[in-house]
Amino acid sequence: MTFAENLKQLPKVSHLAALQLIDAEGNVDATIENKPGQTGSLAVYNHLGQLYGAITADAAKKGLDLYAEHTADAQAHPGKHPNIDRLIRIVASNSQLRVKHVFAAGDVT
Repeated sequence: MTFAENLKQLPKVSHLAALQLIDAEGNVDATIENKPGQTGSLAVYNHLGQLYGAITADAAKKGLDLYAEHTADAQAHPGKHPNIDRLIRIVASNSQLRVKHVFAAGDVT
């Protein structure tokens, strides 16, 4: 399936303003906002966080599958797709990031 087809299968993210990805030291590694150009990644990372409890190496592998054709493009052009590059790094380093939801109403969990 294509990335667009995969997105249709994922939970909606209209209730989220953003996701923060937190490293092992408690620092914000990245923020994925609910805005044009990032909503698809927000949906992928939200789904992975729900399934795996964090963005683990196994979650990252699943994420690379969900990104479908964009994964090959990211591998061929490092830096072009930073949210995919992050998943590739997590798989390679066997690390993980905690997911913190920033809800559209401003609440954070």
